[in-house]
Amino acid sequence: MRVVEFRIDRRSGVATYLQIVQQVRQALRLGLLAPGDKLPTAKEVVAATAINPNTVLKAYRELDREGLVEARPGLGTFVRRSLARPEAAADSPLRAELADWMDRARAAGLDREDVTALVASVLDSTCFDDRHGGDRATPGTGTT
Repeated sequence: MRVVEFRIDRRSGVATYLQIVQQVRQALRLGLLAPGDKLPTAKEVVAATAINPNTVLKAYRELDREGLVEARPGLGTFVRRSLARPEAAADSPLRAELADWMDRARAAGLDREDVTALVASVLDSTCFDDRHGGDRATPGTGTT
């Protein structure tokens, strides 16, 4: 059984329940969680993060609404479907290239915020358009 450990950043400006939702989605995309895996109980998350149990339940309800997990009364909350792609796996060539790029960015003196801003800028300006399911976009037009 795979286990996800939530990390809550109270200074991020992102609602706590959304941080949980985002972390579950990320784990699903990276293949860290798979269909049938059980998410930690609200009680376990509260013990590890010191957040309100209703916050955990709100996050799990959102994930259920999206069809990613399902609550089984008396048993827990289980992953229903994966978002993983082989290209994003831990052993993929793209991930290795990105890790190498991150090493170069760190060596050049960039910190986490610099890298985040740079990646967001490139995503926003040249690569993807969320309105079209993540298809490659034509720069500056919002069209594919």
